[in-house]
Amino acid sequence: MYRRPSRKARKHEAEKPNLIPILDSVFIFIFFLLMSANFVKIFEIGSDVPIVSDAQPPKNKKDPLNLTMKIYPNSISLHTGLNEKRVYTVKKDAQGQYDFFTLRERLISIKEKNVDENTIIMMPLANISYEVLVKIMDTVRDLKATDKEIWKSTADGVDKKITILFNNIIFGDLQS
Repeated sequence: MYRRPSRKARKHEAEKPNLIPILDSVFIFIFFLLMSANFVKIFEIGSDVPIVSDAQPPKNKKDPLNLTMKIYPNSISLHTGLNEKRVYTVKKDAQGQYDFFTLRERLISIKEKNVDENTIIMMPLANISYEVLVKIMDTVRDLKATDKEIWKSTADGVDKKITILFNNIIFGDLQS
């Protein structure tokens, strides 16, 4: 009598892959992606756009400060008034950097005479790197604890310490 071999008689079922380790690794990967998303921070420097209008400005007793900072390749000049009278020029130092300390001192002296003014118009007239532009904006924006104190009398007659220099920065003439 002929007998079939036992190996051929058994049917082999295909083994199913074990998906548990794969799913575990996918969930751990998703967890790390969500945790790393918290470390990405985007910083924004606020700035206004100049307003163009045909209307006449309101009549004030005092002429506006109209503080304008023109940034040239080798210097930064400060201008005031509607006729843009130059009041100060800061040159680059021997290392080729703008003299931010002298610029800050001049801005503080202008702020002392115009405590209610918070606006400055920046006109970069040269190719300036982003880092230099941010340094200039940081120099212009806030008063530091080491700076000279500036006080302002409020309507109530109370003296209030000024903590901002010119924090309302408007970019003008960006097309040139």
